[in-house]
Amino acid sequence: MHSNALKVLRERGFVEWSSHDKELEDHFLNNMVTGYVGFDPTADSLHVGNLVAIMGLAWLQHLGHKPIAIAGGGTGRIGDPSGKSAERNLLGEDTIEHNVSCIAKQLEHFLDFNCGENSAQIVNNNDWLKEQNFIEFLRDTGKFFTVSFLVNREYVRSRVLDPDKSITYTELSYILLQAFDFNHLYNEYGCTLQMGGNDQQVNIIAGMDLTRKKSGGQCYGITFPLLLNSQGKKFGKSESGAVYLSAERTSVYKFYQFWINVDDSDLEKLYKRFTFRELDDIAALLAKHNEAPHLRMAQKELAWEMTCRVHGEEAAKRVRDASAVLFGETDIKDATQDVLDTLAAEIPCAAANLAETPGVTDLLVLCGSCDSKGNAKKKIKEGGAYLNGQKITEPGRQVTQEDLLAGGYIQLNVGKKDFRLVKFD
Repeated sequence: MHSNALKVLRERGFVEWSSHDKELEDHFLNNMVTGYVGFDPTADSLHVGNLVAIMGLAWLQHLGHKPIAIAGGGTGRIGDPSGKSAERNLLGEDTIEHNVSCIAKQLEHFLDFNCGENSAQIVNNNDWLKEQNFIEFLRDTGKFFTVSFLVNREYVRSRVLDPDKSITYTELSYILLQAFDFNHLYNEYGCTLQMGGNDQQVNIIAGMDLTRKKSGGQCYGITFPLLLNSQGKKFGKSESGAVYLSAERTSVYKFYQFWINVDDSDLEKLYKRFTFRELDDIAALLAKHNEAPHLRMAQKELAWEMTCRVHGEEAAKRVRDASAVLFGETDIKDATQDVLDTLAAEIPCAAANLAETPGVTDLLVLCGSCDSKGNAKKKIKEGGAYLNGQKITEPGRQVTQEDLLAGGYIQLNVGKKDFRLVKFD
């Protein structure tokens, strides 16, 4: 007997809608179900907003079933119009292939590709879509779709009826291609389940119907709810934009800080979806957190776990230690050069020469903490300027070799939040 994955996915908050509920429950209980999610290669990295879909697949595998991830190298040449008010920019073939390769590597951090019968697979739908002959596609697939079915889709109708918008035949054909994918996976891999965001419900139903009509197969669908934060905004955005899984797009430090900064009210749903912790363990963790929420214990554990999964334990330790230094949880004098190098990439850092016997007044101006030497002297006299965490008491104080931290750094700050580094050559 296999696990009742539908029940668990519901408990963890993954299910907004599902088709054939009773039949799908029985299907999970009596079979090792193969299910898939498609990922659109419009960028060279997935982002935190994709984690619900990624972890939906990971949970499917965790429960003993088989996940397939489609990197949409074929459909990505068109772009899914679902939920879009304007046509996407069409990407070149080389760009899409590069993006597909990057996405495949990121998925390897979440899915096990070598665990026996339910090992995960990544497939590229360009492998089969590029073989399609246009006339044969219209005859063998297009005949199963009516124009009224396509036009009645909300995202289609809204753009057809708005004189300032339009929808191309290329975009209109996307639903046929995604349905073709489902039918192909059913025939080639025994895939009977497609999962996706709420905006994919019609596309999923179209694939189920095509597989039933064309191949005589019974397939199923699940859609994930849109994950919103406590402010009602799409989860996965920061002040600077989307939080990506790629360190080139979002630094490991910023990725870690994103999780540190999540609201207490979001913690339960994030732990349920993005970790494999048991529900009782999550409840116990949150109860302990609520005893002293200002310590952000649950956020720190979540940040550590997510950063380890996406970027590895070594990188996670470095940014965790950097965060602890920046927020005064550990003494900066104990920081390694790796930690200070990490901080130097995230906060203002100036360069100076120790041979020029620099004074702290000049350095406070150099690093941007003060706008003038006069202002710097004033801050020092008021007791608001610090060198390596120690209050500066003399405006004429010079920086010496003994002040240098690992890697030749010193830390300067005015007040408790304006942290700057100076690196000496």
